[in-house]
Amino acid sequence: MKFLVINGPNLNRLGQRDPGIYGTKTLSEIESLLQERGKDLGVEVTAFQSNSEGSIIDHIQEASPGLSGIIINPGALTHYGLSLRDALADAGLPVVEVHLSNIHSREQWRAHSVIAPVALGQISGLGWRGYIAALEILAAQCKEAPQK
Repeated sequence: MKFLVINGPNLNRLGQRDPGIYGTKTLSEIESLLQERGKDLGVEVTAFQSNSEGSIIDHIQEASPGLSGIIINPGALTHYGLSLRDALADAGLPVVEVHLSNIHSREQWRAHSVIAPVALGQISGLGWRGYIAALEILAAQCKEAPQK
C-alpha cells in the first residue's frame, strides 16, 4: 500500500508559523515521523507540499493511479478549494482530511470545509499527531476493505 500526504498553502512554514496554533514541528519532521510510522504499518508514505492549488491537483492526478489513499491538510484551500475537492473525488481513493489546529474552535469561517464531503473523515486539533492518526486509520481501512 502506498499513501500520499498532501500539505497545502503555507504549511511549508510549519515550525516558524504561529507555533502557538500550529506547533513547533517542521513539515519535514512531520513527514519523517509519518514515514517511520508507515514502515511500522507496512505501508509506503510519500509527501507533497505546494502553495498552489493547481500544482496540488496536477500531483493528485499524476500520482493517484499508484496510490491506496490520500491524507490531506489543505490549509486555506479547505474553505474554497473546489477544484481540489473535485480532484480528490475524481481520484476515487479514500481520503482523510487533517488540520493541526481545531478549526471548529477558531474563527467561524474556518469550520467550513469543502473537502470534508469527499473524505472518509476529518481529524482536527491534535497537532502533528493528527497525521499519525490519519495514517493509522487509512491503513486499517484499506487493509479491511474487500480486495477488488
